[in-house]
Amino acid sequence: MSFAIALTAFLLIFPIELPDKTFIATLVLATRYKPLAVWIGVASAFAVQTVIAVTLGGLISRLPRTPVEIFAALMFLVGGFILIRGAGKADAEEAEIEHEFEAKATAGVQGLRAVGASFLVLFVAEWGDLSQLLTAGLVVKYQDPVSVGVGAFLALATVSALAAILGRTLLTRIRLATVRRIGGSVCLLLAAASLLQVANVSILG
Repeated sequence: MSFAIALTAFLLIFPIELPDKTFIATLVLATRYKPLAVWIGVASAFAVQTVIAVTLGGLISRLPRTPVEIFAALMFLVGGFILIRGAGKADAEEAEIEHEFEAKATAGVQGLRAVGASFLVLFVAEWGDLSQLLTAGLVVKYQDPVSVGVGAFLALATVSALAAILGRTLLTRIRLATVRRIGGSVCLLLAAASLLQVANVSILG
């Protein structure tokens, strides 16, 4: 396992997931259930989603190298575009997302039922999410599913812990639009790096 690759995955996924609907969903769930139960359920959902993402990335990385690099660049490019384009609406979308997940969370649930409810809500919300696509893209780029998977999962688990414990406080102090722009800029830098690598391979080849 590469610590550098795991750290890269963590630093990329963390700012992408922080302003995501998953953060808001976890925050809402933590107001209905005990925060620890919510975090266990949410982190478990993230673990399954991360395994799926790295498996997909691992399968794609077995294809010829140049198409693989182009695919990774496109994933980062799309991710950067989505984040930056939606940055201006981030703060306005927060209330809408809260309302959506408040309707899905049943009050009064405790213990394993709260864990299960949190797992199901987040598993569905996260399916096909941008963080999943970028995790697969990182596996394609670095060809190291374990390191990318560990870094991505730790980022997701950290974001969910912050949402469960300090969610409302963080939202009053952090502008989601700014976080999205930072995450989008990082994605675009990775897209540029991947395209440069493709160009270098083509020239040397």
